Amino acid sequence: MKIEKDRAVRFHYSVAEQGKESVENSHDREPLAILIGHGNIIPGLEKALEGREAGEKFSVDVPAAEAYGERREGLSQRVPKKHFQGAKLEPGMQVVLNTNFGPRAVTVEKVGMTTVDIDLNHPMAGKDLQFDIEVVDVREATPEEIEHGHVHGDGGHEH
Repeated sequence: MKIEKDRAVRFHYSVAEQGKESVENSHDREPLAILIGHGNIIPGLEKALEGREAGEKFSVDVPAAEAYGERREGLSQRVPKKHFQGAKLEPGMQVVLNTNFGPRAVTVEKVGMTTVDIDLNHPMAGKDLQFDIEVVDVREATPEEIEHGHVHGDGGHEH
C-alpha cells in the first residue's frame, strides 16, 4: 500500500542539519505515527513520504523553506522567570515553553534576575535538514482519525 492522503504511516527517522551529525532520531523508541495530508509534519518530509511503501528506507534533503521556515528577526521576547518552573537556564539552551498556543520549543538568549530573554524561532528554523527514513507500516486511516486530523493509538494521539 502506497503512502497517500488519509493514510496512517508509522516510520523511524533520524534528522540532521545537512552535513552534520544527527540531532534526533526515533530508533530507540516507538516509530512516529502520522496521518498524511493533514499538516502533522513539515511539508518537505510529507512530500518525500508520498508514494513510498512499508519497508522502504531512504534519505531526503529538505530545504529550510519546506522544513521549519527561515529564521525571522524580531522574535525575541522577555518572559518572567517563573514560567520556567525553576529550571537551571543558560544562554543557548533549548527549552519547551507552554504558551497560549500550546508547547513551543524556544532558545534561551539571556537570563536575568527575574526575566529570561528567549528566541521564539524554532531551533531548526533557517536550517536545511537531512532525514533518514524507514517506513514501518502504512494503513488506511479510520474515519475518526481523518475527522480528528491525526493518528490514534500506537505511536499516535491518545484522547
